[in-house]
Amino acid sequence: MDLVYFKRYRMEIDLASRDFSGRELPEGYHFWPWDPSLLEAYAQAKYHSFRDEIDANVFPCLGELAGCRRLMTEISRKPGFLLEATWLAVHQPAEASRPEYCGTVQGIRTQSGLGSIQNLGITPEHRDMGLGTSLLFQALEGFRRCGLGCVYLEVTAQNEAAIRLYRRLGFTTVKTVFKTVEVAYS
Repeated sequence: MDLVYFKRYRMEIDLASRDFSGRELPEGYHFWPWDPSLLEAYAQAKYHSFRDEIDANVFPCLGELAGCRRLMTEISRKPGFLLEATWLAVHQPAEASRPEYCGTVQGIRTQSGLGSIQNLGITPEHRDMGLGTSLLFQALEGFRRCGLGCVYLEVTAQNEAAIRLYRRLGFTTVKTVFKTVEVAYS
């Protein structure tokens, strides 16, 4: 076993005087609020969003569907879990009989009273349409409705597209942290 260190940024946004409304979704896309009966759908969206990404190396549970189920179960049971900041992105054109789960985000209120974004992800085939921005805005508005003024997230430094998105939307880097991961080489 070898140890690998992943550089991550903690980024924050102050919700005061920001407008997160008015984002139109492309036709056939919807956001569904948290419902425990949708746990499997959230897990599938999380798995398909992260399985081939750097974060599946940083957090191996994101690279397995069973790991994503466990993670969603754990997040939804946390004392500060915020229904208002937890959403599922769904693609269901009028002619489709079943929805396709294509993105997810979860929100938590920390013990210190901050909002914490967990696992914002869009599946690869649904990227570059503004869904990530819209999903993030949906979560941030949920935090605001719950009375939170500041929200943070952590992002792996190699995830340059996500960092660009967060900075464009007003997040600033407040801290650099390192995540240690044990890697077995065969």
